[in-house]
Amino acid sequence: MIRVAGIDCGTNSIRLLVADCDRETGELVELDRRMTIVRLGQGVDRTGRLAPEALERTFAACREYAAVIKELGAERIRFVATSASRDAENREEFVQGVKEILGVEPEVISGDQEAEFSFTGATKELADAEHLDKPFLVVDIGGGSTEFVVGEEHVRAARSVDVGCVRMTERHLVVDGRITDPPTEEQIAAMRADIEAALDLAEETVPLSEARTLVGLAGSVTTVAGIAQELPEYDSARIHHSRVSLEQVREITSAMLTGTHAERAAIGVMHPGRVDVIGAGSLVLLAIMERIGAHEVVVSEHDILDGIAWSVA
Repeated sequence: MIRVAGIDCGTNSIRLLVADCDRETGELVELDRRMTIVRLGQGVDRTGRLAPEALERTFAACREYAAVIKELGAERIRFVATSASRDAENREEFVQGVKEILGVEPEVISGDQEAEFSFTGATKELADAEHLDKPFLVVDIGGGSTEFVVGEEHVRAARSVDVGCVRMTERHLVVDGRITDPPTEEQIAAMRADIEAALDLAEETVPLSEARTLVGLAGSVTTVAGIAQELPEYDSARIHHSRVSLEQVREITSAMLTGTHAERAAIGVMHPGRVDVIGAGSLVLLAIMERIGAHEVVVSEHDILDGIAWSVA
């Protein structure tokens, strides 16, 4: 066993996993898993820079995580940074801040590397499941980008495209600095057109139509799963490996895009940081399911974080 810490810093959230990994048996024992909404990607699509307040929110979370890592005694740390910090002009400021707090340099990975980690984390437990047909299509719907990976035991093809719940919300639903609540039909149609164009791009590299099992990752998907089960609060154990039908995703997406901020915020399973972006995130999921003809999505709580942890071990 080796004790490791993996950190995944995305456009919308930063997450920590501290785990004991058994390299011989493939077992991962989770000691601490936590998530903080920091909105690092706030305004990046428009300005090309990381906002000072977004950096400070991210550094505050890093300080909290550093304390947890020290307390649990992780032997190795890997910090992976994704879409927002990859695109920003002032990413060096981000890199130096993380290095000072955690003692490791964040690796600003490519979309293809991101996809590889996501696939490993999501499918390691599912690889021997007799009731799930292969190949898997793993989709990781993040804040700034969505990763598509097709494979059986290993990745066969992967592609990252620039549609995510934060990017789509800021690009299509923000008018004069305010989010339209609820969005207009024209705004939703424009967002859907953007998503469909991104799916066309993904299909140039990834054979989406060959997928037999759709596996969905990240906060938009897990939130949809929690709403589908009508959970009073977020319950990771009940969400992990649950299945959500196409019809349920369609109904939930409609409700998220036609409801008000207050109505979405009142949903028990909803994280406050997802209230304004869940409509866009659920629309990305719906568009993917309709494109490939998926009747359901298998939801995984194990994702890029678990892949990062295994890479460290």
